[in-house]
Amino acid sequence: MPVQTYQSEPLTDFGHAKNQQAMEQALAKVRSLWGQTYPLIIGGERIETADKTISSNPANPVEIIGQVSKATKPLIDRALDAGWKAWSEWKKVPGPKRSRYLYKAAAIMRRQKFELSAWEVFEAGKTWSEADADVAEAIDFLEYYGRQMERLSQGVELTPLPGEEDTAFYVPLGVGAIIPPWNFPLAILAGMTASAIVAGNAVVLKPASATPVIGAKFAEIMEAAGLPPGVLNFVPGDGSAIGDHMVTHPMTRFISFTGSREVGLRINKLAAEAGPGQKWVKRVVAEMGGKDAILVDETADLDAAAEGIVASAFGFQGQKCSACSRAVVVDSVYDAVLDKVLERTHNLIIGDPADPGVNIGPVIDGKAYEKIMGYIDWGKKNASLRAGGQRGLEGGHFIQPTVFSEVEPGSKLEQEEIFGPVLSVIRARDFAHGLEIVNDTEYGLTGSVYSRLRDRIETAIEDFEVGNLYINRKCTGAVVGSHPFGGFNMSGTDSKTGSPEYLLLFMQMKAVAEKY
Repeated sequence: MPVQTYQSEPLTDFGHAKNQQAMEQALAKVRSLWGQTYPLIIGGERIETADKTISSNPANPVEIIGQVSKATKPLIDRALDAGWKAWSEWKKVPGPKRSRYLYKAAAIMRRQKFELSAWEVFEAGKTWSEADADVAEAIDFLEYYGRQMERLSQGVELTPLPGEEDTAFYVPLGVGAIIPPWNFPLAILAGMTASAIVAGNAVVLKPASATPVIGAKFAEIMEAAGLPPGVLNFVPGDGSAIGDHMVTHPMTRFISFTGSREVGLRINKLAAEAGPGQKWVKRVVAEMGGKDAILVDETADLDAAAEGIVASAFGFQGQKCSACSRAVVVDSVYDAVLDKVLERTHNLIIGDPADPGVNIGPVIDGKAYEKIMGYIDWGKKNASLRAGGQRGLEGGHFIQPTVFSEVEPGSKLEQEEIFGPVLSVIRARDFAHGLEIVNDTEYGLTGSVYSRLRDRIETAIEDFEVGNLYINRKCTGAVVGSHPFGGFNMSGTDSKTGSPEYLLLFMQMKAVAEKY
């Protein structure tokens, strides 16, 4: 049966009573499942360990979402062994047949969409709309990468020599480590894992310690889709205990990582050293964050710009590598844009994300809370606090959406990734100066320009140094297949998730020339 053309998964309209009711029912069901234990899965075998990660609700940390067994170094060794054993057969499965496992998993996710969103509300602190978008993106990755594998399975077009049959095709790498983040706990985890698997590899998946239950749900879905044992080995645990071991192990062929700049650089450095018995150069795919900016000039639709800034800065509490951390506004409209941003910020509702009326939920945990508040305290002394700057609500990890004005280019607030609900509004003399400011960090992930002038838009397209540039729209919300996602410079290896070329990162080309 032919596969339909890829289309992105529609987002849920919670304005409809039917969808509201379905989400409320899912939240109630998931609440009834809190506190369960989740094992490792290695070679299809479920393994309980005494040491467990206690996953809690960031909106109310006394609520235990689940208890997840932690892997040890010997169990990582075992998982890699299981992966290589499974790979010996999995690599022989034709690409289109491997794609069918992803389509089946996408269908399961679609049926469980509200329930998966509910898990994200409770474990990650996402609002209804943010959780729904994350599940939709996970489905998109599965559907899109499946189709890309079917395309790549057709081989490579060559120019054969006379008297020869010259062919080239893609083969998988082997067994790799998948290390996803907590902020898109299903979408990025599913995309990183499924891309490697559909390309013919086996994986050792370590979910983020803050959201391991959602990782366990994904592993269950892939099992339900019929994925052979050992192709996906689920090994949650502390990065400090098993992370380096996964990266440096001589039987790890590749590492796919999304997270901080510091950890990404460490992985890249460790992976560059060949261990005993290692016979390959490890491949590292890394996405490492950003310090993203929206540039607004005097010709822009200022209301649209303010909407885009606030949505990009405070969606999921600013805990996105693509979040607008800096609004760079030309002097002549600076005050007007700032006023519009402040008005919209003051209208945001902070609270438990299980409440459908909430715009701003908690940050992920106490460590993140303290780090973000440290930046806010610095900003109070070195910039002008215009909104927020305080704890949001008692009982959870809540921070008010915070806006600083008169932030100096080159300052701590303007340069460092905060990963929280903190926006710096920076004054530029003119558009050219604004472009200098947006390019003055070591990152280069996303950016946005609001302008009505074609020549300025063309200049930004040429000179704004980011992997994803948006014109007259917000700088968050990349769509699989439409906005290939990945950044320049210290934002990572520009891996371009959701692109026609992404799967090639997990394969290598083999050329065969046969004389007639």
